Amino acid sequence: MTIGCTPEGVPPTNASTSDGPLTEAHQHELARARERSTTVRKAARVASFNGWVTAIIAAFSALFTILFFSMVGLLVTLGLALVAYNEFRGRKRLLAFDPSGATLLGRNQLGLLTLILVYCVWALYSGLYGANTVEAQLRANPDLSSAIGSVEGFDALYRLIVVALYGSVIVLSILFQGANAIYYFTRRRHVERYLRETPEWVVKLQRATTP
Repeated sequence: MTIGCTPEGVPPTNASTSDGPLTEAHQHELARARERSTTVRKAARVASFNGWVTAIIAAFSALFTILFFSMVGLLVTLGLALVAYNEFRGRKRLLAFDPSGATLLGRNQLGLLTLILVYCVWALYSGLYGANTVEAQLRANPDLSSAIGSVEGFDALYRLIVVALYGSVIVLSILFQGANAIYYFTRRRHVERYLRETPEWVVKLQRATTP
């Protein structure tokens, strides 16, 4: 008994159906395509991890904003939620072997980096020059300042901690989000190479069977 139909785009053959609708050559082509798609699927897993981590952080930020409402907190929560959403969008495009998914993910990491930098700059300014600085609070409460000792010394220590904390976050974010953005941007050429080297019928089949 011979095959009555073949996958779209695959030339008909006289192979037996005992091993299924695909010939040995077709199965070999599928195996090679799966191997070529390894890098793309790995990037999709990275996007999934980043998406879930960002979503969890956004959830905690939303809870904190509800308990201690602030406009800054609300804006940060919305920004994080958007970043998480775009990570999942980019993952879906990568799994569909759409090169635009890599570009979206790279830009998304740059957006997250911008959000972090803006927040850190605001926090630095508020901590060093805002109306609620430690020095202002201590001078407004003589009893507390007398118990601590030197207002100037304590304020200098506080300023050092603020600069060290947010300065470290800025540096680490530039390194981590920057590296993530470069990683995503460079995945585009892997998707494009996969599309060039893989028969169309295999691409369609893998898209259809990807969850």
